[in-house]
Amino acid sequence: MAKEIIELIVNGDRYEVAVEPWRTLAEVLREDLNLTGTKIGCNQGDCGACTVLMEGRSVSSCLTLAAEAHQREIVTIEGLAQGPEDLHPLQEAFVEHGAVQCGYCTPGMILSAKHLLDHNPTPSEQEIRQGLSGNLCRCTGYSKIVEAIGAAAAKMAPAGEGE
Repeated sequence: MAKEIIELIVNGDRYEVAVEPWRTLAEVLREDLNLTGTKIGCNQGDCGACTVLMEGRSVSSCLTLAAEAHQREIVTIEGLAQGPEDLHPLQEAFVEHGAVQCGYCTPGMILSAKHLLDHNPTPSEQEIRQGLSGNLCRCTGYSKIVEAIGAAAAKMAPAGEGE
């Protein structure tokens, strides 16, 4: 089968990529665009390591065909920080609260948390845990992860909310 030219809008940048119809978004992000923050864990959509935001929704990029992302806005972990010295509040909170641990699940956890906070800026602990239900941490660091997300939510909440 012939390759198809698709346009991806990743972290605000436009890319034209020739892809076979069976290639996943995770493969294209990692191998063609060299955005290796997106991890491939289980390759079955169970672990959440490959989570990215597509049109503001969290998706498993290992289950999403690259062609499905044609002309859609994609945000990867690399797109959250404004620069190496200007991390997103979620990234800062993960570092400050020791939620990074081995780091393999961290990009997916952070993007799932961003999706959660975009839709619920002041989640309860239970809502945070539910928002992360599609992400697995093999280091069993959920307490620190939940704590970090709560701290980031408090820092990011509009004035008067969550007080």
